[in-house]
Amino acid sequence: MSVTPTAMPSALTAPPADYVQASGSDGPKISSDFETFLVMLTAQMENQDPLNPIESTDYAVQLATFSGVEQQVRTNDLLKNMGVQLGLMGMSDIADWVGKEARVAAPVQFDGDPITLSPNPVAAADEVILVVKNAEGTIVDSKPLPVSTDPVEWDGLDGTGQSFPHGVYSFELTSRSNGLHLSTDPVESYGRIVETQNNGGQLWLVLESGERVTADAVSALREAAE
Repeated sequence: MSVTPTAMPSALTAPPADYVQASGSDGPKISSDFETFLVMLTAQMENQDPLNPIESTDYAVQLATFSGVEQQVRTNDLLKNMGVQLGLMGMSDIADWVGKEARVAAPVQFDGDPITLSPNPVAAADEVILVVKNAEGTIVDSKPLPVSTDPVEWDGLDGTGQSFPHGVYSFELTSRSNGLHLSTDPVESYGRIVETQNNGGQLWLVLESGERVTADAVSALREAAE
């Protein structure tokens, strides 16, 4: 199995898109608000104190304030529309990820085949321990690993050489130095992608284990084993 660099969706890495036109439905709403503002302004002028009239500069300030609010409403709508468009672009970009294996720090499905792990021990560590947990969070395996970032294979076999039950497993790496605990961190592993989703513009991947991870959490991508 060959590991290929992750081609992140263009929606996650592209520069800002060109300014787009607001939807036609925005026009009537803003126009109605402006008409209401003019009615209120006219009423204010008609009912002002003739002995203490409102300065013309005050009217200018009110008009400028309303114009600023109007522009902000348009800008917010445009940004919202752009976000939806970028989300759709991202979905098309990651559609072909389905069926491949993503390297992520999340529980993955074990079906009897070895699982590739990517440990990342603390720089000061002189000893690292791999900890394996089942879906219930119970530790089922623990073994020392070389103090290295080189990939390792978890064969899924217990101390007697029997395979652990098929199911969902997660992996952690405990780093130590001179016998002292430094940290315990999730270990990235490869899991098969079965679905891609767009939730409010956020791109999600559903793994075979049932876990959902964001697309930008993937650090590597490879073809699944036959």
